[in-house]
Amino acid sequence: MNGVATYPWHVGFWERQVVPRVINLMMGTEGFAKLRRRTVGAVHGEVLEVGFGSGLNVPHYPEAVTRVYAVDPSEVGRELAAGRIAESPVPIEYVGLDGEELPLADHSVDTALSTWTLCTIPHPDRALREIARVLKPGGTFHFLEHGHAPDEKVQRWQRRLDPVQRRIAGGCHLDRRIDGLVREAGFDIDELHTFYVAGPKSMSYMYAGQGRVAAVSDSDSGSGA
Repeated sequence: MNGVATYPWHVGFWERQVVPRVINLMMGTEGFAKLRRRTVGAVHGEVLEVGFGSGLNVPHYPEAVTRVYAVDPSEVGRELAAGRIAESPVPIEYVGLDGEELPLADHSVDTALSTWTLCTIPHPDRALREIARVLKPGGTFHFLEHGHAPDEKVQRWQRRLDPVQRRIAGGCHLDRRIDGLVREAGFDIDELHTFYVAGPKSMSYMYAGQGRVAAVSDSDSGSGA
């Protein structure tokens, strides 16, 4: 929910004007900042941030970051981010609107970052494959997302509430299996932490982790003696 990585321009006033402002307030608390610090603090070099939103991650970029390529379609989000960008010592450049079609060359960024964004992208598998494409060999993808809970009772509530959540929260899904999506896109997950945070359990099960593109063996690539 940090930023809507693919945001149809035909959506109505609520999605365009209200949702980005509500997200900026809700996700800008100190509780969420503590979660951000750990994930954002691990990125370095030239960074792709998908779902840049209102720039809530900007204060947490470490000194090791040299440039950020931001992807987000929301005009209101960009307006809200302007002050944070102006105060940032890190150069931040908007490079696109759609996480599913990144205007970056293959193997062109050192790390990639997504915070509360994969819940909203219409086709997260496409976006994750794009992230894998633009990462340099050995580059890492850092994610902090909410999604599918392990408890059956909570899962039932997630299924019931998901249609409402999508409608009022700009397309946000409650029950996506984030680790599964990341692995299916070709990443090996090096680190994964799952936990509940304070709030309704249907919305508060978190996935915080790091993945890298899986190595391709000779047999997988079709080469051999």
